Amino acid sequence: MEPRSEHRQRGYRVRLEWGPHGVEVLAADCAVLVVVDVLSFCTSVDIAVGRGAAVLPQRDHDPAAAEAEAERAGAVPAGRRDGPGPSLRPSSLLGLAAGTTLALRSPNGATLCAAAAAAGVPLLAGCLRNAGAVAAAADRFDGPVGLVAAGERWPDGTLRVAVEDAVGAGAIAARLRDRSTEADLAAAQFAAARARGLLDVLAATSSGRELLADGYGADVALAAALDASRAVPALTGGLLAGSVRG
Repeated sequence: MEPRSEHRQRGYRVRLEWGPHGVEVLAADCAVLVVVDVLSFCTSVDIAVGRGAAVLPQRDHDPAAAEAEAERAGAVPAGRRDGPGPSLRPSSLLGLAAGTTLALRSPNGATLCAAAAAAGVPLLAGCLRNAGAVAAAADRFDGPVGLVAAGERWPDGTLRVAVEDAVGAGAIAARLRDRSTEADLAAAQFAAARARGLLDVLAATSSGRELLADGYGADVALAAALDASRAVPALTGGLLAGSVRG
């Protein structure tokens, strides 16, 4: 029996699902996937790519394997969020040198990008900062567009829906036509969040409150900057870099 979500959304051009199962379901039927992880992987990717760098997305479950993969790719491993060097913190990448390849691990966005890469489907990394540019790039593909909201993780590893990722996916969906109900409602969430103030909404989410409590308010502000970037991070040769045309 096919997954119910795949059956439900088949026939729509723009579809939305969550997390690892969303990648699996949408990769089987879409011309391009867009992974959305607003706080903070895809925002970090947008900033890095906008500066002429590339990002190697890495699964988060095996640090030793990730280190070996980074070495093979000639990539600079990202450090701790509270460290002095480049990390998953977007503000730490504002001075990243062009030509750098950064190995970036995360349990959500990067892990989903790595899963999509393994599935062999074209992949873009989207967030609020590059929503318009990514929507335009995805729209050029001849076939369905799959939006994958990353979400967060509960302590037992199960998926926790994250408002910021619904809003980020909705910002992309809002620029596209023929949306599934899931994508259409995400677009409505984006419109409501925009009317309320994107920074205020992101700061009030569970993830935003955690970042603010840890002193990373600047990263929340960077993530809330709608259409501040024209970068379109696209997976090429295992790296997120540059732009793509479908």
